[in-house]
Amino acid sequence: MANQSSIRPGQVWLDTEGKRIHAHGGSIITVGDTFYWYGENKEKSTPGSGIWHYGVRCYASKDLYNWEDKGLIIPPDLEDENSSLHPSKFVDRPHIIYNRFTKKYVCWLKIMQPDASQKSTVLVADDILGPYTIVRDGIKPLGMSAGDFDLVVDPHDGKAYYFFERVHSEMIVADLTDDYTDVTGYYSTHFPQPHPPFVREAPAHFYRKGLHYLVTSGTTGYFPNPSEVACSKLYHGPYEVLGNPHVNDASNTSFGSQICSVFKHPHKKDLYIALADRWVTEHVPGNPKTYEEAAERFDQIFNPDKGLDPTVDHFNPVDTSKADFVWLPFRFDGKMAYLDWKDEWRVEDYE
Repeated sequence: MANQSSIRPGQVWLDTEGKRIHAHGGSIITVGDTFYWYGENKEKSTPGSGIWHYGVRCYASKDLYNWEDKGLIIPPDLEDENSSLHPSKFVDRPHIIYNRFTKKYVCWLKIMQPDASQKSTVLVADDILGPYTIVRDGIKPLGMSAGDFDLVVDPHDGKAYYFFERVHSEMIVADLTDDYTDVTGYYSTHFPQPHPPFVREAPAHFYRKGLHYLVTSGTTGYFPNPSEVACSKLYHGPYEVLGNPHVNDASNTSFGSQICSVFKHPHKKDLYIALADRWVTEHVPGNPKTYEEAAERFDQIFNPDKGLDPTVDHFNPVDTSKADFVWLPFRFDGKMAYLDWKDEWRVEDYE
């Protein structure tokens, strides 16, 4: 394979063996001089397959352009249909943080349940590439149904925080225990909303120049919607909503994507990269074509005044095995963080 020398948002991204990269809903962690990009492996998640995920896949790179497949660091459990890791289970959004005190890599997974509630599974490993062992399974942190989330470690004191969507309700910021495998019980609440599509989900945290930033999306499933940036001087807020970061995005779809995390380049002064998934790459008849259509349909399903059953799926399946990635660098103006569309860009263009 020819070496890539740039990032091309929204285009099919192949690994060094020429295969489509599958690291969705995840993030990048730097170990030594190597970047590790991990996420949901959707290679087998075609409509009708009964496969939601096929484990957590990880790739390694030195330059953020060329990625070597390191395989399934958390393989699916093919034997036990009741396992949280069975391919039929709705495993989403792996996030991994390193605990410098226990010398463990800690991974949290969100697992949607058939009744639309959501639970969490926690795994640990001695190496970023595993093997990972489940230490907590099927938990409801703080007794809550915990949806999309981000994990954050304070670089100074090593304290860790868990930002999650309390399903269809509000955003929670919770302190993690010293071993990062559970919550302490201390938490704060933010951005309360009555129901989807207004509820904020998919939180992505980053810290810059004394401010904690939180980028979130609305709640319209795999169909993209407008992002929102908020900031605070403290992990626990209060957060000031600054607005939609996507510049000139007439479609109201965050350039057809959903941000899953923000990666601060460790060797650049001010390069923060929004990592996003483009889940829908082809229109399926019967599904919404615009954000406005998707938002109206989610409002019909979840608005109690409209009386529809939220457990009924009113959408045709999306082929996530063809999902792509949209990576864009933030541009800052005062407090506000903006994302401008770029067909192609290079890390080398930043100090």
